[in-house]
Amino acid sequence: MLIKKPSDIKSSEITDQKHYKDRRKFIQTGLGLTGAAMVPGLWLPAEVQAAREKLAKVKKSKFSTNAKTTPYKDVTTYNNFYEFGTGKSDPAKNAHTLQTKPWTLTIEGEVGKPGQYHLEDIIKDSVLEERIYRFRCVEAWSMVIPWVGISLADVIKRFEPSSRAKYVEFTTLYDPKQMPGQKRSVLDWPYVEALRIDEAMNPLSILAVGLYGEVLPNQSGAPLRLMVPWKYGFKNIKSIVKIRFTEKMPKTTWAAAGPREYGFYANVNPAVNHPRWSQARERVIGSGSLFTKRQKTLMFNGYADQVAGLYSGMDLKKNF
Repeated sequence: MLIKKPSDIKSSEITDQKHYKDRRKFIQTGLGLTGAAMVPGLWLPAEVQAAREKLAKVKKSKFSTNAKTTPYKDVTTYNNFYEFGTGKSDPAKNAHTLQTKPWTLTIEGEVGKPGQYHLEDIIKDSVLEERIYRFRCVEAWSMVIPWVGISLADVIKRFEPSSRAKYVEFTTLYDPKQMPGQKRSVLDWPYVEALRIDEAMNPLSILAVGLYGEVLPNQSGAPLRLMVPWKYGFKNIKSIVKIRFTEKMPKTTWAAAGPREYGFYANVNPAVNHPRWSQARERVIGSGSLFTKRQKTLMFNGYADQVAGLYSGMDLKKNF
């Protein structure tokens, strides 16, 4: 089992106290979050190329967009995955250290069926769908990605959440040996994200296990990541090992690290600027150079018809 307990963590893997304030400095300077990031296009390392594997019995989904998809090499070499480094090309270079088999998913909290489940058992009883979704990052760039995933609502129903389950919390693997970026204190590890349960149960929400008809590459969040297409990319947590159902709103990683910049909801909203840049327009990765004309950002990333009702009556500038 890959989930570490505190007693399993060696003292050499614990962040030195003198580096604790590095995270705040990182947030303030915006390191790794600006246009200085490397342009995509590098081919994958040999270790990652060798891991490519086709997925069987994948159905096309009615929820897919007709937009032109982003080239595979751009999708898999231009990533935010700080567990493997803060540079855009770092995950593709470093993520081969992650061992994704076997993989265990722990279910906790307000559910009737808590416990530990093998990922392959969850997948084998699920319908795999290809869903071509728009993906929008808070750094004002976007992609169109053909994800392969399973309905998050269907998975949630299996565990029988109680009436007290108002939120669904997700946690990434914590293992600095496999994820060397966790040795740096840029964030408080492990990475945690969450949704309201009605957001999680929306038909658009999926747990992705692949892209382009293949098993999810390590740098893209293997073997299991969240994909909620109307929210900014940081909400779509990668390499999930735990799902916990709670009555109170969980504390999520980026909302805790930079509350003025990263709200709990993280809905794509061109009317709400990041404190350091506008969100009104976006650069489409794979469509040209850094100087290619940007396109207009769509409310809820273009999925307003399907999700706007979830936020009826809410102030979306306050609840950003």
